[in-house]
Amino acid sequence: QLQASGGGLVQSGGSLRLSCRASGFALDYFPIGWFRQAPGKEREGVSCIRCSGRGSTNYADSVKGRFTISRDNDKNMVYLQMNNLKPEDTGVYYCATDFESPGWGSGWWKWHYWGQGTEVTVSS
Repeated sequence: QLQASGGGLVQSGGSLRLSCRASGFALDYFPIGWFRQAPGKEREGVSCIRCSGRGSTNYADSVKGRFTISRDNDKNMVYLQMNNLKPEDTGVYYCATDFESPGWGSGWWKWHYWGQGTEVTVSS
């Protein structure tokens, strides 16, 4: 089971840290992806850890240099540190996992296990 948290309302240029807590399994053995869905838009991949092998991280071009994904194995958590937020970052953010990596850039529908979303709103 995955549980995402940490969303909120922030002004443009601000920061938030999202958390994805895993229960029932050790997430350091599995890929964890962060996705987001803006109103009226399709869900898109934001970042992934272990999508491309152990120790790998991947980012969407739109968030490179602003977002950082990390993992705390002791707490069984994955974080998404989001800095310099922009209004276009607004959306519901989800974390997801699977037994094997669907691969960075694969469609969200290829991931089978999802946490509930956490909403991020960035005001201009």
